[in-house]
Amino acid sequence: MENPLVEGSQGRRKVVVIGGGVAGSYIAKSLQFHGNLTLIDPKEYFEIPWASLRGMVEPSFAERSVIQHKDYLTASRLIVSSAISITDSEVLTSEGRLVPYNYLIIATGHRDPVPKTRAERLVQYQAENEKIKSAESILIVGGGPTGVELAGEIAVDFPEKKITLVHKGNRLLEFLGPKASKKTLDWLKSNHVDVKLEQTVDLENVSDGSNAYSTSAGETIRADCHFLCIGKPLASSWLKDTILKDSLDGHGRLIVDENLRVKGRTNIFAIGDITNIKEMKQGYLAKKQASVAAKNLQLLIGGGNESKMSTYKLSSAKAIVSLGRHDAVAQLPLTTVIGLIPGLIKSKDLFVGKTRKELDLDSRIMH
Repeated sequence: MENPLVEGSQGRRKVVVIGGGVAGSYIAKSLQFHGNLTLIDPKEYFEIPWASLRGMVEPSFAERSVIQHKDYLTASRLIVSSAISITDSEVLTSEGRLVPYNYLIIATGHRDPVPKTRAERLVQYQAENEKIKSAESILIVGGGPTGVELAGEIAVDFPEKKITLVHKGNRLLEFLGPKASKKTLDWLKSNHVDVKLEQTVDLENVSDGSNAYSTSAGETIRADCHFLCIGKPLASSWLKDTILKDSLDGHGRLIVDENLRVKGRTNIFAIGDITNIKEMKQGYLAKKQASVAAKNLQLLIGGGNESKMSTYKLSSAKAIVSLGRHDAVAQLPLTTVIGLIPGLIKSKDLFVGKTRKELDLDSRIMH
């Protein structure tokens, strides 16, 4: 009898998910019992992205936020590789492997060069932690959510460190409203973070062993180490010479319809940061997209009528940016608040317990 999980086997619909970030991992988990599912990801693990900065100040935290794909994907196959091309019926991986599909979900998000194995990733956290601990002064370049949250984590856990944050924009957290930016700036200043706006840092010409960094305003910042926290490029350039080249917008995002199918395709979906959906790129929205696309795929796999597919509805802008272990700034539809209350929602555990529960991880013993 043929094993339905073997490449090329007949019978069950072949579902391939490319990308093991939030959107890809969640949809793979949702669909693993609804078809012959394969997840293609260049790493062996799913990392909870909104928890990663806590792992830098507390490496043991990463033990719970870096999760082997196989621990939540119990009935599917994992190919640890990058997808480099697709045809109407197959995905080509960097090793030259052809993986057939009936339905394809693209969830490659942003390009983030991280190690292949969980063990290597945990060692990386340990190294970042040593870098922070051994430095008396730290430069953070970039005042988006990553730079702000890293500054918050270090300022709270290591109040003796001198932290400078340089941002090229005229306010922090530009994806949020001015009120949230102002409250965040005030919080950082009150926690002794030196914030320099409308400046960039020349990282090219820092000589080895030097701790002097020049800014575009002609200032010199002295710091024992630096962290670059600027936006990562979309992981979509591999699609430019494929059947989906005309489905990319000018920014390299995949154009999707209201059911999250790629423009002009009936059996290819896209979810997460790689889509052109006009809303904030937030983890909880990637999960929401995964849920809608999973419902639609279950309907199609089961031979249901396309007209019954669910529509993805845009959410009103809300976001919580954590500021260390206790505080956070929250932009909600009607108000912007900072302090312990939004901190209680996110900052203590950074939703790690909730995410592990959603992936059914702590209900059984982990290996």
